[in-house]
Amino acid sequence: MGCPLLLIQLANHNDDIKRLLEKGYALREDSAHLVARDIPYLDEQRALKIGAIVTKLEFIDKVKVKQQNHQIFFAGGVPYGLNGQPIPNLGDQPAKVILNKDDVVVERSFSNKWKDANSAFIEFPDFFAKMEHYVSVISGPAIELHGANPLTFRVDDDVAAGSVFKYRDTLTSRAEIGDLAALFKDEIIAIIGLGGTGSYLLDFLVKTPVKEIRGFDGDTYHVHNAFRSPGKLEESDLGLGKAEVYQQRYENFREGLTLTRKYIDDTSADNLRGVTFAFVCVDKGAARKQIFEQLIALKIPFIDVGMGLNRKHGPLSGTLRATYYSAEDAGKVRDMGLAELADHPDDEYRQNVQIGELNALNACLAIIRYKQLRGFYLSSTPWYHLLLELGDLKTFPEVPA
Repeated sequence: MGCPLLLIQLANHNDDIKRLLEKGYALREDSAHLVARDIPYLDEQRALKIGAIVTKLEFIDKVKVKQQNHQIFFAGGVPYGLNGQPIPNLGDQPAKVILNKDDVVVERSFSNKWKDANSAFIEFPDFFAKMEHYVSVISGPAIELHGANPLTFRVDDDVAAGSVFKYRDTLTSRAEIGDLAALFKDEIIAIIGLGGTGSYLLDFLVKTPVKEIRGFDGDTYHVHNAFRSPGKLEESDLGLGKAEVYQQRYENFREGLTLTRKYIDDTSADNLRGVTFAFVCVDKGAARKQIFEQLIALKIPFIDVGMGLNRKHGPLSGTLRATYYSAEDAGKVRDMGLAELADHPDDEYRQNVQIGELNALNACLAIIRYKQLRGFYLSSTPWYHLLLELGDLKTFPEVPA
């Protein structure tokens, strides 16, 4: 067969393996066998043990597989029931299978046929049914006695090869959009400002397969930040830097995440070198002006977000804004005055900070535009400036002349 296929390739072409992967089985492909690790069972003392189920893959072509028979191999000891006796009708026989990885050592084979509603023996229709059947038989007592769970979603190096995620990105494989997700593989993103809108952008980007995310914010995390950011409030977070809080919150999800307690200004060139795209999420015009100057000097394309709210009619109204500054035309767009580059003491928005849904919506406008620019989403209108009016939820895009 040449080089072993990565499991994700099998899942993309075999629905039964995809279902097993998405349900949470710790799968891998090894030497033309499907291996499911983290399978709990009981020993003769009813103590919890962990084994692995191994079943032969018969290749129909380079990417499609079928079962060879109803039997499986097992890496582990004899599975026992709640009564302290070996589980019956497994047809336990000594067996050996040579696998590439030495963390799974096959010791025996099992043969337990499936029965239909009439108790007649039938063949398993696919690998999903086969795995579910054997897991129920082998792991059922351990699940009942110890609350064990065979669905660990544990990532195998072979499955996650080249991925920034520490968990399997089953959504991408399920939707068959791997080619589009690959558009982000070389992207190094900067998020400048991790307040309301910036924190939602961070949440979206953490789950986007960009190569690296650099976030910057010099502020402290307070209770009001919890009201306009994703995730739960931990009391221990209060008083820490926003960058530290979000680093702790997301670092178990992916690689390539560096959040720094720092304000970006016109002296921050070293922090931004190598960045391929930036998001500016600050609410002070003077700070925005320095950030713009630095990004334009480094020829980094970016999107700036903002909102302007008022109570002229009683309920809150106003607009959300997302403005794209390309590397080529950023100076020209800046000079249009679309974003405030000075501070105004009568900024009404700063008096209404607990508006999480507006921050999330503003972040959505920005991330969608970014993904349009990268070819992930269709872009029928090449807008560089978009306003969304809250009163009627109409959008007003501006396109190049």
